[in-house]
Amino acid sequence: MTTVHEQTAIKATYFSIVGNASLAVVKGLAGFFGNSYALIADAIESTTDIFSSFLVLFGLKYSSRPADKNHPYGHGRAEPLITFIVVGFLITSATIIAYESIKNIGTPHELPKFWTLFVLIPLIIWKEISFQLVMKKANESNSSSLKADAWHHRSDAITSVAALIGISIALYFGKGYETADDWAALFASGFILYNSYKIFRPALGEIMDENLYDDLIYDIRKVSLTVDGVVDTEKCFIRKAGMKYHVDLHATVDANVSVKDGHEIAHRLKDTLRNDIPQLGHVLIHIEPNEY
Repeated sequence: MTTVHEQTAIKATYFSIVGNASLAVVKGLAGFFGNSYALIADAIESTTDIFSSFLVLFGLKYSSRPADKNHPYGHGRAEPLITFIVVGFLITSATIIAYESIKNIGTPHELPKFWTLFVLIPLIIWKEISFQLVMKKANESNSSSLKADAWHHRSDAITSVAALIGISIALYFGKGYETADDWAALFASGFILYNSYKIFRPALGEIMDENLYDDLIYDIRKVSLTVDGVVDTEKCFIRKAGMKYHVDLHATVDANVSVKDGHEIAHRLKDTLRNDIPQLGHVLIHIEPNEY
């Protein structure tokens, strides 16, 4: 059964798929009939975004599967793996755009049509709104792959801004500046590669169990001290899998309590943490004696 966070992430992905499909058609037609390769490059990126959003959707649904015998911690690690594939789509689209841009720079062609500017402006606004909406849902659901999907919208907006600038320069200066449109597409490909790294790095950290959650550790320690019987906390390790954070926590209790009482304190601590911090998954409590 999917959680509220997982449902939020899945709905946001459907939004991305519909939006990218619509924009790919609009940009492709406008670029073809308006003699703008920057717009065609933009359409190529939107098309790859459709496929990457489907991958994100698959990853979210697969990672939300419950734990089983072979996967006692669940299937959450599928999500950063999907993120790597999404980054691969981004790099591929950037490479295609760069190749075609360089080829077009050396090929004489007509100036873009003036009306293409009026296509680009609302597209830029919409893609930035889409980025903000999807990133908000990604932060709410702690989804790394949905953050990658959100950055697709932002890179798409930047690509459109580059196209707008390139077309404007070509139209303003006229003959001899036809390639400004292609240079804009080439710049956009470089920006897409930069964003690819920004998406890849956190997902790699998740796979490698990097210590990236100091704020969450602080919250866990703070909540732990509210539990009756917990004197203090020692080691606290966190690793992220999908939209959940798995915790290993060492809690100190009075050294004179019985094993049974220590066991009950550990259960109260675990239940309190999972209730107060809903994004926690497995919580393993190790009891340490406080002998001072």
